[in-house]
Amino acid sequence: MRYMMLIYSRENDAATPEGMRPVAAAHKTVMEQARDHGIFCAADPLQPSMTATTVRVQDGQSLVTDGPFAETKEQLAGYYILDCQDLDEALAWAAKIPTACAGASGCIEIRPIREFPSRAPVNA
Repeated sequence: MRYMMLIYSRENDAATPEGMRPVAAAHKTVMEQARDHGIFCAADPLQPSMTATTVRVQDGQSLVTDGPFAETKEQLAGYYILDCQDLDEALAWAAKIPTACAGASGCIEIRPIREFPSRAPVNA
């Protein structure tokens, strides 16, 4: 089953490229390990939350606003999609993912991806 691991982190304007190099290196290690295990599907960092645009549909009209959907202390910083055998395996991989992606520590939300019948498995 594919799981999306959403990385939530507190954005830190003081974070420097030099200071973030160890975090990037740790992500590279996790991605390489997942590739070696044949479960890696995707992973990407996201631009800061200030670059987000939110679309809501109300009464058939699209309302577009700048910024994220909700004001929160932690912002969505990136994601991984891994094809794990079960939740226990997904939990073990999530524990390896660094959460300081936006400069401060955060958490990983794990969500199973709903598979549609017409989609072939990744590792078929």
